[in-house]
Amino acid sequence: MKIFFEKIGTTPKPIAIEKEGIKLEGTLQKSGYRKILLETRLSGMVNLDCDRCGKNYNHIIDGPLKLTLSDAVSEDKVDLDIIEFLDGTIDISYILEGEINAIRESYHYCDDCDGSDESMEVEF
Repeated sequence: MKIFFEKIGTTPKPIAIEKEGIKLEGTLQKSGYRKILLETRLSGMVNLDCDRCGKNYNHIIDGPLKLTLSDAVSEDKVDLDIIEFLDGTIDISYILEGEINAIRESYHYCDDCDGSDESMEVEF
């Protein structure tokens, strides 16, 4: 789903997209010169592998996602949650794919391993 920067105004524009069981729903709104505020909610379920025992399990995702989008190179040192789309279009699918990949690449523990202080055997 691609949206042109020039189509986004000061009135919030609703967006909704789903990929791999994860929904991204929220709004896009112009927040300044060459900047757009993306305020959404990520929800759904993603399949993960436990980084401790290797067990495959489903993880529920439900949380806010707030980003600033820009159509120019940003040198803002205060707001580090900026995604630059230099071709004049916002690719919502790209944002959702990036968030799904970031979740999968983090460390995760299944319910059995979460909070466990049992020693793990390490082989060299």
